[in-house]
Parts: sequence; structure tokens; C-alpha cells
Amino acid sequence: MSDQAEHGRGPVPVQYHQFQINDEDGPAGPDLSREHNGLVEVQDGIATVHTGIHTGDVDVTVSLYHGVPQPGGAEWDEIVEVSLHSVSGELMVRGLMDDLDEELPVLSFDGPGDYRLRIHARGRDTAIDLAPDEITEWYLIQVWPAPAQDAAVLRQTDTYGASVREG
Repeated sequence: MSDQAEHGRGPVPVQYHQFQINDEDGPAGPDLSREHNGLVEVQDGIATVHTGIHTGDVDVTVSLYHGVPQPGGAEWDEIVEVSLHSVSGELMVRGLMDDLDEELPVLSFDGPGDYRLRIHARGRDTAIDLAPDEITEWYLIQVWPAPAQDAAVLRQTDTYGASVREG
């Protein structure tokens, strides 16, 4: 396991089954359809993470590393890796329409450049299409500097992800 640079955790607002990861100064990466993996898509330079809930908050943990970390364990239903680019060094997790109550660490912690993101999800089958008052979904985003490479699916086991992949 590599050295962890920073760690943060907090609620992220979800609208229309999504929250985003982007750099406001430029495109984060080439297009990748959501049907490809059922968890994350990249369109128009914005990475969108798809949630089971329609509206509400999800729990997001961000862990930043100098090198490649070990993936999360068996408690995660879906795990997908994507490469994103930060133009300004401000690649961040963002709500679709609402700001975060407390900002998570900047994902592009090593400045402008290419990063690999391993996005883990669990709980997406708990409250599909609902707007729960309590958190029912958890996400772990591991990030490290790395040259761009194709998306990689490490685990696909939830029903919601399967329905997204079917289109």
C-alpha cells in the first residue's frame, strides 16, 4: 500500500441520481458512457457518479495517495477505475445543483495533470429512485497521480448498476 496524502469524508448532495467530479477550468477526460460500467460516466468533460437514490445525501470518502493503493474490500458492490485530467489543479467532488456543506479534499492534490480515480459504491439497491432522509449509500474515491488509461471495472454486483448498464 502506498502513502496516503490526505483523507476527507462528508455528505454529498444528490439530484437526479448523480453527483459530479470536475475541474471548472477544463474537460476532465474523454467521453465514457454510463452503460459501460453502470457507476461512472464522463460526458462533456465532467465525470458523473450515478446513485441509486434520486435525491438526498450520500456519504463520500476521498482518499488521496502518492502511489497506487489497494482497492477496498468485499463490502463494496461496485468498483470502477477511470482516468481524469485536471487543467487547473482544482478537480473536485461537487453536487449537481447544491454546494457541499463542507468541501472534500481537492482530488488533484499534486497540481494540474492526470489522475486515476478508483470509485467504490455500496447501498445503491437500498432506496432506488427514492429521496431518503438518512444516508443509504456510501462511496469511496481513491485518487493517485497516474498517466491516462482506459476505464477498468473491478467489481459489478449491485442490481442498480446492472439496470444502468442495460440502458
